[in-house]
Amino acid sequence: MRNWCKKDVIKIVAIGPESTGKSTLCSDLAKIFSTNWCKEYAREYMLAHGKKYSYGDLFTIAKGQLQLEEEATNACIALHEQEKKEGRPILFLDTDMYVMKVWCEFVFGKCHPMILEEIVQRTYDGYLLCKPDLPWVKDELREYPDLVTRETLYHHYKDLLVNQGTPWFEVNGLYPDRIDGTVKWINTLLKP
Repeated sequence: MRNWCKKDVIKIVAIGPESTGKSTLCSDLAKIFSTNWCKEYAREYMLAHGKKYSYGDLFTIAKGQLQLEEEATNACIALHEQEKKEGRPILFLDTDMYVMKVWCEFVFGKCHPMILEEIVQRTYDGYLLCKPDLPWVKDELREYPDLVTRETLYHHYKDLLVNQGTPWFEVNGLYPDRIDGTVKWINTLLKP
C-alpha cells in the first residue's frame, strides 16, 4: 500500500458569493466521491464571536481557514489509506484565500499581505465557481440579500479565476442539474 502525502491530494475549491450552495455542493460531492470536505471556518468563527467583524478578524479567520484545510487534508489522506482506495485522494474545500481576498477588499478596500502570499504559494487542482442563481436564503450571518451585490461579488470571483491558470467550472442551475454538471466536469478533470 502506498503512503500518500499532502501534495498528492487533489483539491477542488468551491468559491462564490454567499448563499450560492457552496457548503451543500461540497458536502454532496464528498458523498458522491466517498471522501472528505473542508468546511468554511468563517461560519464557525462568526457564530462564536458575533456577526460584527473587523479587518483584524478577517486575518484571524484566514489563519483559521488554513488550519482547517491542513486538518481536512490529513483526514482525507487517512480515510483514503484506511479504505485502501485506488488513485489519488480528493478533497473538496468550501472556500480558500481567494474568498478571503475578495471579502477583505470588498468590505475594507484592502487585503492582508499574508492572504496574498498564501494565494501565491498554494496550489489547487480545480475551482467550482458557484453562480448566484439559487434563491438567497436568510440566516444569522449572511449580509447581502440583494442580487446586485451578489452578482458584483460573483464577477470579482470570476475575474480572479479567468486570470489564473487552474481549471475552473461555473456551477449553475438547480438541483439535480447543478450537481450532475459539476460531477461530469470533475470526472473529466480527474481523467489521466
